Amino acid sequence: MKTGYTILLFLFIFLISTCIPLHNSHAEEAYLGWEEDSPYNKLYNNQDRDSLKGVLVKFTEITPMKGMVAGTGFILREGNEEINVHLCPSSYANAKQTGLKTGEKTKVKGAWAVVSDKDVFMAAKVKQGESFEFKVRRTKDGTPFWTMSEEMLAQEKNQN
Repeated sequence: MKTGYTILLFLFIFLISTCIPLHNSHAEEAYLGWEEDSPYNKLYNNQDRDSLKGVLVKFTEITPMKGMVAGTGFILREGNEEINVHLCPSSYANAKQTGLKTGEKTKVKGAWAVVSDKDVFMAAKVKQGESFEFKVRRTKDGTPFWTMSEEMLAQEKNQN
């Protein structure tokens, strides 16, 4: 009888272990290509930070490199020039979730990069008005917020 219980227990443990993934594959798929050590994120040079001022013209869906999941971006008009600004993976924040508004004066801090043979501005922080900002990278080292643990993200947001 003990052997029967042992076999049942073993089967139960085996079945449970095969049903529970060892990693969060959904989260990995949601940020595919946007990981901290991805080729795309390696293009962000925190030592070369710059800032832009203009008007947010429209939001765009971006796929910076082949194989990446879609991201959220926007077009910023600075004088007569329209600049393609990359924000984050869409699964982190879509246009509505950013809280940013089209037609508004906008300040963007980040870094220039050449992505798929195009000049783009990779945003770290976007500010509209005196008090609203949408931040996607840590200032001191450029770490993307979407790659941080919940604890790290909460700590970062509390510092601002």
